[in-house]
Amino acid sequence: MGRDPSSAALSLRPMAKIRSSHVCQTCGHVAMAWTGKCPGCGEWNTLVETVRRPPAKSAGGRSAGAGAATTAAARPVKLREVTSVQVSRLATGIGELDRVLGGGIVPGSLILLGGSPGIGKSTITGMAMANLQAGGAGTLYVSGEESASQVRLRAERLGPEALDVRVLAENSLETILATVEAESPSVVVIDSIQTVHSADLSGTPGSVGQVREAANRLAEAAKRLDVAMILVGHVTKEGSLAGPRVLEHLVDCVLQFDGEKERTYRTLRAVKNRFGATSEVGVFEMRSGGLTEVTDPSARFVEEASGATGSVVLASMEGTRPVLVEVQALVNPSELEIPRRVVNGIDRNRLSMVLAVLARHGGVGLGTSDVFVSVVGGVRIDEPGGDLAVALAVVSAQRGRPAAGRSGRPLACFGELGLTGDLRYVGHADRRVAEAVKFGLDPVVGPPSGERLAGLAPCSDVRQALKAAFATSPQGAVA
Repeated sequence: MGRDPSSAALSLRPMAKIRSSHVCQTCGHVAMAWTGKCPGCGEWNTLVETVRRPPAKSAGGRSAGAGAATTAAARPVKLREVTSVQVSRLATGIGELDRVLGGGIVPGSLILLGGSPGIGKSTITGMAMANLQAGGAGTLYVSGEESASQVRLRAERLGPEALDVRVLAENSLETILATVEAESPSVVVIDSIQTVHSADLSGTPGSVGQVREAANRLAEAAKRLDVAMILVGHVTKEGSLAGPRVLEHLVDCVLQFDGEKERTYRTLRAVKNRFGATSEVGVFEMRSGGLTEVTDPSARFVEEASGATGSVVLASMEGTRPVLVEVQALVNPSELEIPRRVVNGIDRNRLSMVLAVLARHGGVGLGTSDVFVSVVGGVRIDEPGGDLAVALAVVSAQRGRPAAGRSGRPLACFGELGLTGDLRYVGHADRRVAEAVKFGLDPVVGPPSGERLAGLAPCSDVRQALKAAFATSPQGAVA
């Protein structure tokens, strides 16, 4: 029987080139297709799609990995021989943002901005791009989630300068890179990195392989073209940045935008910064015309502090700036077998530790009471210096009497509680006390300092702190 010529033609047709493979993140096994379970180690959901790049060719046509003789050795140099280049930063015109960045945007840097939906990520990037465009810097706003008309509607609220920013509604990585090379802007915003899709990978936008490939190629373009890029990222339900951890290691700066949508205050925190200090915090207030800078957050928070029962003022340090925030507590007899511990703005495990120290070394037993602690204004406190404020606020709520501030003003305090009941030293005590004294909140209850500070009431342990705040008995027993 004769052979069908059509089948012969099909057999001679070249197969499509496979441009990606799936690599197990646990054992390194390489598979041509994705499967839920790795064939090599048996782990589930560890295969990540990765672009297969051809090996580099040497001058003789052999691949670079064929032998050591085909690769020329590089000559390392001493650091003193490296020329130091002074880079002029690009000021965004938003003082709080520039301070968190360390003075502005560094050309060629990669910045990752994360935050929950509706917190104001697109607003703050739109304001920054408008100011940069008005200052003469070329800008490009790439939107993968909204159309150009939708971006314009938001820009109209930010002022006429925002309408001069060039916009590109595109999620193709290849198109975005080609546009950046053709337009040569100074600053590019990618909103968001989870929507960018590369044709070299078959995975959906937002997958681990797609996000990693997009971030790698955008980083290469940023360094090569000396273009600063701001990548807007999604967050998970737990509040951490979504996507692979390599994304945070790859970028130069990671900014976390926090706050509650129901409240007006927003905080911008630098989690990582290769060109500035980390743990810097900028405070904003959301209004109808966009985000407004809060240049003196202590004045806002102290003004709202009433000094009522269960309320104290914490003299905290946010980066290099002292900030006064109000800490409130509510203690109520529990009707549950296991009392509730509800927190807002602090770590729940930290509250459990403070309650244990109070019970063991302060004579304050709360084992049958519900305890609620909140940092007013939607601010989050991560430093250990807030332990004493939580303890005094809880004791005030438990006793039903306010802490003893001067002339009816709220009591200011700071300090870390040790497991032995001692009050431990925290950094920048002089700046904390000076900030509280400026608003008339002296004396400040805190740990002993290495120098004598006017306005500080030093206490060596939790019993002395309770005595200073509530005039308890020498044994520290609370009525």
